Amino acid sequence: MIVPMYKYGFVVFHSDYQHFLEVLQGLGVLHVIGKEISDSHELLERSSLKDRIEETIIFLEKREVEIRNEKGSIDVLKVVEDISEKQELLELLMKEMDNSKKELQKVEPWGDFSKATILRLKDKGLQIRFYIGNKNRLSQIQEKYQVEIIHENKSQVYFIIIQPGYLRPVVDATEVSMPDRSLRELKNHIRDTELKISGINERIDFYAASALSFLKAERDKIKSSVEYDQVVLQTRKMLDERLMVLEGWVPENKKQNIDEYLKNSDALSITTKATPKDNVPVLLQNNRFSKLFEPVGHLFSLPAYTELDLTVFFAPFFMLFFGFCLGDAGYGLLFVIGAGIYKLKASKSIKPYLSLIQYLGVATIILGGVSGTFFGINLIESNIHLVNRFRGLFLEPANMFNLALIVGGIQIVFGQFVKAVNQIRQYGITYALGTFGWIFTIVSGLIYYGVISLGLVAYNKSILYLILGIGGIFILFLNDPEAGIISRIGQGVWSIYSTVTGMFGDLLSYIRLFALGLSSAILGFVINEIALEILSASAILGPVFFVVFLIIGHTLNILISSLSSFVHPARLTFVEFYKNAGFSGGGKAYNPFSKYNQLEQ
Repeated sequence: MIVPMYKYGFVVFHSDYQHFLEVLQGLGVLHVIGKEISDSHELLERSSLKDRIEETIIFLEKREVEIRNEKGSIDVLKVVEDISEKQELLELLMKEMDNSKKELQKVEPWGDFSKATILRLKDKGLQIRFYIGNKNRLSQIQEKYQVEIIHENKSQVYFIIIQPGYLRPVVDATEVSMPDRSLRELKNHIRDTELKISGINERIDFYAASALSFLKAERDKIKSSVEYDQVVLQTRKMLDERLMVLEGWVPENKKQNIDEYLKNSDALSITTKATPKDNVPVLLQNNRFSKLFEPVGHLFSLPAYTELDLTVFFAPFFMLFFGFCLGDAGYGLLFVIGAGIYKLKASKSIKPYLSLIQYLGVATIILGGVSGTFFGINLIESNIHLVNRFRGLFLEPANMFNLALIVGGIQIVFGQFVKAVNQIRQYGITYALGTFGWIFTIVSGLIYYGVISLGLVAYNKSILYLILGIGGIFILFLNDPEAGIISRIGQGVWSIYSTVTGMFGDLLSYIRLFALGLSSAILGFVINEIALEILSASAILGPVFFVVFLIIGHTLNILISSLSSFVHPARLTFVEFYKNAGFSGGGKAYNPFSKYNQLEQ
């Protein structure tokens, strides 16, 4: 749900204003209503420094070191600059190391040689050329030229041809340039580079262990001061700058703290409840389950203040869709167990995401169990004795296809109900009559089709026409209470065309649930089949490679399928469901004027 907001207006005497702002910042509940301003050069510099410190903190937090709570103080700017320089140098050295190792692979077959000696021989008129060729053709080359074999493997041979003069030999082999560095020189260079990298890493680890707390404290201090100064710039000054006027929004569940302060304050204040015409920030408040899905909704947009928060409505469907797409009970079991183990050492900020993974894993276990898939094993066709008693509960692929369409239809119709509630909430019931016409037509039509299919009643055109007639009246004549009759009919005709074609296309979109679940199961099945072939290939190494291939294969399948299982349910939510629910979005997040370290606690 969206937390109701209250608009506060404050009038404060200029001499009390600094203390007033400090108290507001400490309370951390007021979302300041700002005017169009341009930050000063000094503010921009401090914001830039804060961003640099934040980037440094993120970089240092990735280092696996034990944090020490050092006392005293440090020159934060100097530390940030030093770490930045070391990051750049480390990146250059790592690239150089990578290039040197690639060069080593090319030089290693040639062994250790003296480039100076080769150049001296060239001055004496002896040319030494480097070749890589096929072993089977080497004997033909040796008949014509002075060949020295340097290295050989199963199919290739590395050799040099020594001859006087500058005439290039004609041989069936690939000539390569003489390596710039000998093997010894290259290994020495790699060793020196490794020592430099090790030294830089030791220094960075030292900063990570000893400077993080100072960097975070400085970041918090700068951010708090920047926010304070920005609020000062948002303040309107009246009566020759003797009175300071500030406005902002406070959520209903947090206004008690500010009201208690105002009782004992000399500041004048006016409080009004937000209206639909106000540009109000959005703060979501959901139960433990739905709150886990708020980051998913934020990927698209926050709802407008006047509409419903759809998180609680799409959360169960998203969970179900993920399980449908991944569709393997074994994979879901890994999600639940893996996230549970990681929770034991994860930070507080990460735990909600792990809980979300566990819920998605539970859905995958259920849908994987329904489709009869466990780590790529088709339980429907298996000969596992324990499974036999549950075989009747599994759904064949054709039934899973139908289930995907049924679930999609339920979400589309549910979206229409949500749309009607949203319209009543925002504009009144008369604006929702057109939507109720569609709900009546769809639901009544489905019920009528159901009772006919069950043989409870016989097919009767009159009943069908009655359903279409009642729904048509709402759709054609009651869709817009402000429009004239001709305009309403025009809007209704367009609504019939766009809704019928749109719903049909939306419903077909849910086939992806079945298709993705089937593809994940097939990939798992193929991995198992190949692994079994590997197992039977060798009595000694077969079991080892069998296990290795299963782990690698199923890991890759989980990664690929999990990505699709997140993206496509998100698409169904943001396109099909949001459209049918009449979601407009565009809300701006509630961002209170607060001390930064309070927000992290």
